[in-house]
Amino acid sequence: MDTGRLTSDIKLTGEAVDFATALRFDDLSDEAVHLARRCVLDGLAVMLAGSEQPALEILERYIGKIGGVEESRLLGFASRRVPAHLAALWHGLAGHAMDWDDTQLSENKGRAYGLLTHPTIPPLAACLAISDMLGGVDGRRFLTAFVAGFEVECKIAEAINPDHYMKGFHSSGTIGTFGSAIAAAKLLGLKPRAMARAVGIAASMASGIRVNFGTMTKPLHVGRSSENGVTAALLAAEGFTADE
Repeated sequence: MDTGRLTSDIKLTGEAVDFATALRFDDLSDEAVHLARRCVLDGLAVMLAGSEQPALEILERYIGKIGGVEESRLLGFASRRVPAHLAALWHGLAGHAMDWDDTQLSENKGRAYGLLTHPTIPPLAACLAISDMLGGVDGRRFLTAFVAGFEVECKIAEAINPDHYMKGFHSSGTIGTFGSAIAAAKLLGLKPRAMARAVGIAASMASGIRVNFGTMTKPLHVGRSSENGVTAALLAAEGFTADE
């Protein structure tokens, strides 16, 4: 049975999954709701601005050649629908294309520049893609899924060894994958063990190296983290397995 809590036998993933699956809008403080709305508004703004960058022109051609089922819209192209994972890729790339998206500040010492990751775009891109695929969701459900992904992403960013970044990984690409996976899984209504499998799938898809900073591939890290989290959740929803 895919019900109940996981922390009794799966500690780390279980804590994240139990938090995300149990979270309800009424659990959010007024401050959390206020900040989440600000993050969403800011994220949408940088996505819209980024959609006019050269990298998005290339991605538009790429998506056009792929085609596929018409599930989710692209910001700036209201009448156009593409597969949900490609919509997440679009919004993730657009959101980081100008490097203006918000940044998580570290509460611990030893972090490069005192920064951890850009937390908003991956879960927001996932929420946009999945909610549109589902035919629309109300604002309370949208914000709850966004906060679930955002919170898990930020907790992982705080916990991870600083060497992850210092030795070359781009945390917005790697850790962002978990934020988008949790947000997508939450919107899809996955039960705890299915969500744990989504996290397991996402872990094997997380990527991004800092040597690509200064090129179009830096924001692609965030685009891919958004896309891969959505893909992981959709696969888990179909019964795809991964270590829990």
